[in-house]
Amino acid sequence: MPHGHSHDHGRGCSHEATDIDNALEMGIEYSLYTKIDIENTECLNEETDGSGKTVFKPYEKRLDTSKFVQSDADEELLFNVPFTGNIKLKGIIIRGSNDNTHPNRLKLFKNRPKMTFDDARGKADQEFELTRDCRGEVEYSPKVVTFSSVHHLSLHFPSNFGDDNTRIYYIGFRGEFTEAHYHGVTICNYESRANAADHKEKAFDGVGRAIQ
Repeated sequence: MPHGHSHDHGRGCSHEATDIDNALEMGIEYSLYTKIDIENTECLNEETDGSGKTVFKPYEKRLDTSKFVQSDADEELLFNVPFTGNIKLKGIIIRGSNDNTHPNRLKLFKNRPKMTFDDARGKADQEFELTRDCRGEVEYSPKVVTFSSVHHLSLHFPSNFGDDNTRIYYIGFRGEFTEAHYHGVTICNYESRANAADHKEKAFDGVGRAIQ
């Protein structure tokens, strides 16, 4: 079971500077949300269109309850999250409410764009049993070997702690990011466009001569 909830005992004024430093460090580590292709991110079974995208936000805004996603027809939610490059995923935080709307399971799938609920019934690359986390303090650790080169991540929340609907306020990703390199593709596309233009002119000339 993931741990890390009980860091408050014995905390006093002398720890305040350390806490601030830790918050800043966590904010930097959980900055992979900036590498999400948010325009193409989708959330299936969201009650309000576009609300699923709002849970990917800065770590320091994880306690903000003004933006959240809630499931519609039943308790399931499925996120399809493309990245603008490749990530090595090292940590995930899921923040919900301290009630039965909090998801209790997470299934992770890598590099399988446009997944549907039927697809999500299959075997996941990794599964987690979730605990209620209303402060965004519990981190789940994906297998680094499995999630070392991820350009698309699907998160399936199949159930919660007993409510008809699931609600999530924050999903955070920690890890490393590598830019995608398209130089070779760009050059090839440029050359093909040039060649196509040459062929088109030649074809036109041939047609012109044939007509005359």
